[in-house]
Amino acid sequence: MPLQNQIILALTGASGAPYALRLLELLLKAGVRVDLIFSKAAQMVLAMESALEIPARPAEVASLFQAQYGVSPDQLRVYGREDWMAPAASGSHTARAMVVCPCTMGTLAAIATGMSDNLIERAADVMIKERRQLILVPRETPFSAIHLENMLKLSQLGVTILPANPGFYYKPETIADLVDFVVARILDQLQVEHHLLPRWGADPN
Repeated sequence: MPLQNQIILALTGASGAPYALRLLELLLKAGVRVDLIFSKAAQMVLAMESALEIPARPAEVASLFQAQYGVSPDQLRVYGREDWMAPAASGSHTARAMVVCPCTMGTLAAIATGMSDNLIERAADVMIKERRQLILVPRETPFSAIHLENMLKLSQLGVTILPANPGFYYKPETIADLVDFVVARILDQLQVEHHLLPRWGADPN
């Protein structure tokens, strides 16, 4: 399958690993080339919220996901948050979009202030300065005034704030249905075709 485009997917330590894993699966199935970046906290959350045994080294994580999803190393590359030689650290990188899913409030705040203290923050900073698409998927409640101010600042810069808030009007029957609702919204923003949910007003048949 030809690779349609290139997207950066970053995982942080917020709860919501099922969203990230489902998004990764569907991006790869759609032929998207994915650069995956994860933090140490994200590895802990993945271990808690999924049945996966997540290795410590990025190369081992890459092998795990490449085997699980049946993709080549050319389609899926994995980097740690301290890998400053990763392509995503530079504006010359060809990724057209980046998604941070799930996104902690700490990561969101660091992006809002341009901290760039690790690869996730730096890659997000690159997307903003190069005026490319950046989507943040926070999974937190309630939001404090600090959280909301940071989200407003980023939204005014063109960043998409897409909280992991599933809807119920499709009458979900499983947790997977709730996950797919949020992932469908992310894929819509990325303009990646999917068939997770019927479009509003469309014929269900």
